[in-house]
Amino acid sequence: MQTDTPSSLSELVNRAIDGFVGNVVDALPELLTGVVFLALAAVLIRAVVAVLRWFLARIYRNQPIYVQLGATLASILLWFGALLAFLSAVGLPEIAAALGTASGFLALGVSYALSGMLADAVAGIYLLRDPDFNPGDTVVTGDVTGTVETIELRKTRFAVGEDIVVRANAEVEKKWTKKPD
Repeated sequence: MQTDTPSSLSELVNRAIDGFVGNVVDALPELLTGVVFLALAAVLIRAVVAVLRWFLARIYRNQPIYVQLGATLASILLWFGALLAFLSAVGLPEIAAALGTASGFLALGVSYALSGMLADAVAGIYLLRDPDFNPGDTVVTGDVTGTVETIELRKTRFAVGEDIVVRANAEVEKKWTKKPD
């Protein structure tokens, strides 16, 4: 009866090397496909982010922070999608599915944890786009009557006499009234 067990250490090492080389050769077409995919994805992602930057810069002319934030978020999402597609292309769809699911739960937790900050940022976008709410306007919001100094991503600053009062954009956006000039 013949067994398939190696008789010496050198035979064991030779089999291991032969098996490794054979596995690498078998995986080469999928790896090359993945590398080509990543190269094409890099070009496409750069183009999409450049167009998005241009578009956002035209909308938010005086607010470069919004342009940077939008471009960065889009870039992260596109690269994450490219990574998942790469894993599927090289024959690891189970890992791609697991990463996609885990990232969904992570995003849910992060969005819950940052819900107040996200509400301020969204309200800030609304305030920036509102033609009736501009720096230099005198407004009443809550217990503050003052002149709008700056509208930022999460906060609006009001000049009240000699003081600067800072309010969260979500609080300001809920209810404010413009005083006539």
